[in-house]
Order: sequence, then C-alpha cells, then structure tokens
Amino acid sequence: MKNVLFTLTMMLAALCAAFAQTKSATPAPKAAAKAAPAAKAATKSAGPNLMNPATLNAKAPEVYLVKLNTTKGPIVIRVAKNWAPIGADRFYNLVRAGFYNNQYIFRSTRQFAQFGIPSKPELSRVWMEKTMLDDRAIQSNKRGFVSFAATDAKNSRSVQVFISKVDNAYLDSYGFAPFGEVIEGLENLDMLYNGYAESVTPLQGEIMNQGNVFLEKNYPRLDKITTAVIEPLPDDAKAK
Repeated sequence: MKNVLFTLTMMLAALCAAFAQTKSATPAPKAAAKAAPAAKAATKSAGPNLMNPATLNAKAPEVYLVKLNTTKGPIVIRVAKNWAPIGADRFYNLVRAGFYNNQYIFRSTRQFAQFGIPSKPELSRVWMEKTMLDDRAIQSNKRGFVSFAATDAKNSRSVQVFISKVDNAYLDSYGFAPFGEVIEGLENLDMLYNGYAESVTPLQGEIMNQGNVFLEKNYPRLDKITTAVIEPLPDDAKAK
C-alpha cells in the first residue's frame, strides 16, 4: 500500500541526480583568511536563506502554530515537537524561511492534501535531496493530522507534507509520523479542489523542473498556499 501511495510522491532517488549542483572547489585567497570570521557572523545575522539549507537550523518551540493561508481560506496547524521532534524542527525552519509560500497543493484528493514542491525550480534543486532522519510514529494519521511524505527508503523525508482528510491510521505501521494537527480550517481543507485526483502525483518531476508554470498551464484549478506563517501561540494552546 505504501508503494502505491507514496513511492511516487517523492521520487527522490531518480531526481536527486538530476538536481545535483556542481560546487566550486576554488580555494579562498589567503588574504581573505582573516575576514572569514566576520563573514560567518554576517551570514548568521542575515537569518535563514532558502538557497543555503545550512542556515535553517533553528530549534523549534515545544509547541507552535502554523497558519496556511490557502486560496480556500486559512488552515491552522498546531505542531507538538514531542510527537516528532526532527520533523517539527524541519517544518518550523521551512515555514519561518517562507519555503511553502506560493506553493500549489499538487496532490489534492478526497484522502490527502499534499504540498512541498517549490514554486521555483532552483529551490527544488537545493531541497529535494535534503533528507532527514526518521521520527518514531507516536500519533496516528487520523483526519486532520499532518506528516512528512516519504518513499519506502529509510530517512527519506525531506520537504513534502501531507494532511490526512480522512482517517488514514493504516499508515501508522509504515512509519509516517504525524508532527501536527489541524485545529482550525478543516472545512477549508475539505474544500480544496480535488477534481484532478491522483493524476498530478506521477508528474512531480515536471513540477520540480518547471515550478508553478507547469501547474498553472496544465492544472489551473488546483488550490495553493499563498503564505505559510508562524502564528503567536495563545496561552490556552500551550497547555494542550
């Protein structure tokens, strides 16, 4: 079942080679050696840079809220770090840096809403191979719960996220570890256009290569996330 649902969702093994970037091996001039600490400090103070994954290394709060402002209305996710700490940290850093802004919910069915392919191909080339270690599944993939997508391989999660529209508890045994839950906007989740069903899922390579242009041309009715932002956490939400 996992092969059917998710092996196509990432296609990491086939795509990583296509997106590998050549890095310059030119040594830094000796005269610049003394300036290196200052340069590092400047980079650190500049904040997260999506083109440099090493700058997205903040530790997420134990509990935080993310609002997905979609074309059907807001969807608010409460993330609990103790459910899946590695995934919670990754999601926090990506949202904070604006990774999910202007992204289409490319896999929109009656069962799932999945997103995480960048609008710009250059970001796909940087991020699709940035996998992370697996989290142990503590919560169940019930309706409204949020997990990272993965292939059959171990430690294959990277940036794609899915929200279960129905009870998908059968995924628990495959290791999909929910890190958050929709606490507002389930009705907006249900309204996301699902008329294309699974027809878009096998075309992720095209989406990565062309970005939003491909989807806007071929699947114009898909909904998108206009912005994804960290929301202030009310006192009563901290205790839940």
